[in-house]
Amino acid sequence: MRDYSDVWLVIPVFNEDQVIAQVVTDASLVFPNIVCVDDGSSDNSAREIFGTVAHLVKHPVNLGQGASLQTGMTYALAQPGARYFVTFDADGQHRVEDAQAMVERIRGGDVDVVLGSRFLEASTEIPKIKRIVLRTVAAVSLTSRKLHLTDAHNGLRVFNREAASRLRISMNGMAHASEIVGFLARSGLRIKEMPVSVRYTEYSKAKGQSLINGVNILFDMSVRQRGK
Repeated sequence: MRDYSDVWLVIPVFNEDQVIAQVVTDASLVFPNIVCVDDGSSDNSAREIFGTVAHLVKHPVNLGQGASLQTGMTYALAQPGARYFVTFDADGQHRVEDAQAMVERIRGGDVDVVLGSRFLEASTEIPKIKRIVLRTVAAVSLTSRKLHLTDAHNGLRVFNREAASRLRISMNGMAHASEIVGFLARSGLRIKEMPVSVRYTEYSKAKGQSLINGVNILFDMSVRQRGK
């Protein structure tokens, strides 16, 4: 089996005690190094993570997914031998085999960042409201258009060490995804999208992004850009 000891999965977690242990268990069959950042959960997420092979880092209060990703990335970068870094959702939507294929792509050395896309192939049944949000964000985002991205807010991403070391996420809420795209557009890093499939279960859809949240992301980013 391929050696993935130089890869770290970074999983932000907030109130995912129903699924997080299974997500970690499934991922650990391929990726031995996983850090879960419990973002001030009020349920038993931390206890569930503690019972797995994952490293557990805790925020004492809820800071948002952006802050959790930055905490997890900082932790993973400090680990000996870490070369590749995968951001992976806690709700069971992402497939381990997609992350594996993306890591293999970045190992080729001709790209620095690999981003998952739900729109490169028509294999995912995306809920209508989510499709509207994702298409709207991609259409109005100058940075997404600059990079020719089809799916700017997919949480499955792979960074090499140079890219991960340069990434600084300062927007703590869900707008961090737009911030990451903005960073990539300015960075000069080599970026590639790859098709991925997403599992939309009743559980994940109940916790998913609403149209209003998507509009709020665009508003947050526009205000931030005007303030620069």
